[in-house]
Amino acid sequence: MMRTERAAEMVRGPSGVLMLRSFGSVLRRDITVTGKDPVAFLAQVLLQPVLFLFVFGRLLTGLGYLSGGYASLLFPGLVALTATVTAIQASAFHLVAEFGWTREIEDRLLAPLPLWAVAAEKVVFAAIQALVAAAVMFPIGIGVLGSVPYRAAGLGLLAGVLGLGSLVGACIGLTIGTFVPPTKISLGFALIFTPLLFTSATQYPWPLLTHLRWFQVLTAANPITYVSEGMRATLAPAIPHIPGWVCLLTLTGSLVLFATIGMIGFRRCAID
Repeated sequence: MMRTERAAEMVRGPSGVLMLRSFGSVLRRDITVTGKDPVAFLAQVLLQPVLFLFVFGRLLTGLGYLSGGYASLLFPGLVALTATVTAIQASAFHLVAEFGWTREIEDRLLAPLPLWAVAAEKVVFAAIQALVAAAVMFPIGIGVLGSVPYRAAGLGLLAGVLGLGSLVGACIGLTIGTFVPPTKISLGFALIFTPLLFTSATQYPWPLLTHLRWFQVLTAANPITYVSEGMRATLAPAIPHIPGWVCLLTLTGSLVLFATIGMIGFRRCAID
């Protein structure tokens, strides 16, 4: 009788409680491993945005080549870029390594978790890293610029935009990490990241691109644009920006799209 019940349980899959415990254990392990070397993690994800902030927000404005208000336009975009790029890299690089040569993913697949939950843990862990990196940008911004734009009334929108943006970035990384072959990942990142970086409305407000309509349309196709514009709506609403509700709606659609594609890629790699 007990064997029959055990067999039936294995056919049905893990119970909800067991799945939550396993999910939490795997996530806690990843956080613990990353937390053992926080300096390396922060240096990896913050070096580029900090240099952007210093050169464009402090150096060029101090020399008079850019107006003093440019830093208020740039800072929300750099926070958005830090969150999404960190999530993309954290998700994609780990998956490429685990599917490609370390084979650590095999241990995860043996856990009492369905395939979608294993992939979801990767997405959640990458999103947590992204949120930590974005949060650290605020004290760094104060240190580099002296002050950063901030509105207490925009905290709800801030949390929604950063949360969705981090998840979207993690799902983009899930897609890249499962569809780009490990031997082509360097080329893939070069071809993907450069367009994402310069069409993300990080350094400029999207509504002011009307004189370059083709580039405005191209920028509108980049999900990071809506994180940048949503951050401006939150932190610097005086600067022209896409309405916050449009950013949230578009990011939700992007999350569904890339999560679906990424899950398909993850299942394909796991079964192979």
